[in-house]
Amino acid sequence: MSKPVAWLTRWEVFLLIVLIVTLVCGSQASRYFLTTSNLSIALAGMMPVAIVALSMTLIIITGEIDISVGSIIGLCASAMAVCLEQGLPVEVAMLAGVAVGMLAGFINGAIVVFGALPSLVVTIGTLALYRGMAQIALKERGVSNFPEWYQDIGFGTVAGTPIPWSLTIFLPMSALFAIYLHKTHWGRALFAIGNNREAARFSGIGVKRAILGVFVASGIMSSLAAIVLTAYLASARSDTAIGLELPVITAVVLGGVNIFGGAGTLVGVFIALLVLAFVQNALGLAGVTPEEQQIVTGVVLVATLIVFGSSAVLKNARASLGRLRPRG
Repeated sequence: MSKPVAWLTRWEVFLLIVLIVTLVCGSQASRYFLTTSNLSIALAGMMPVAIVALSMTLIIITGEIDISVGSIIGLCASAMAVCLEQGLPVEVAMLAGVAVGMLAGFINGAIVVFGALPSLVVTIGTLALYRGMAQIALKERGVSNFPEWYQDIGFGTVAGTPIPWSLTIFLPMSALFAIYLHKTHWGRALFAIGNNREAARFSGIGVKRAILGVFVASGIMSSLAAIVLTAYLASARSDTAIGLELPVITAVVLGGVNIFGGAGTLVGVFIALLVLAFVQNALGLAGVTPEEQQIVTGVVLVATLIVFGSSAVLKNARASLGRLRPRG
């Protein structure tokens, strides 16, 4: 296959086409869709998911998964709320939230690595554990006595522009993650781990250290998402971010990251995040309820998995036929 044709068949190009179609359809659904204020709202609403998706990309590329990210966000938000209730400055509360997220991610990674347990099972367990801890810490109450500058992190915009402050947090981090994943030895090692863990170990890659590291990163990014989401909602509650793991995983898989590990790009994930943000926003403007929007997200995830599963079957079939052909 020639290079131009190969480029045209890349998943990222297909996602760009889907993004363009989404923008066109959204503009037909509502005349407010393509306004700068509405697009700003759509991006701001997606930022907590986008932040967590960066670290989730690394985890899934290694062949693992973290189902507990929503609960970690809730636990971090609860930790921040408790600090504020004790009269501590919001800056200290934010640091406490980051520390809690880092510890939660470390616990996930340590159990997976040193307990030699499947990450799916481990993080389903810690999903319940962290949410329970958040509910014990904060119970049913919410804390909303945040300063105005803090709330601007969630839904404020850079002075004189429609650019959300949260986007200025996400973009530099996405650039750092992209450089790490695609341009460094450590990033390439994650792909090697996802493709063949035993071969990666025999080639000298510190598999356990790498997997522990991506789970710690997931905890830290979840704590940053907790800061942004709490500011966006102007309230910290124990039930913050319930179900957030679904759109995060959907964005990563829709972005072309192989759910079994070993393949994917952050460029694809970035485009997928834009698609999901604008689809969700267009559906909201069209009067679709949040529950129905969640159904759409689930359908997108299942459909993407079917597409990738079918492509894998076709690829294996072609490889088998190639081996069966007589050589001459």
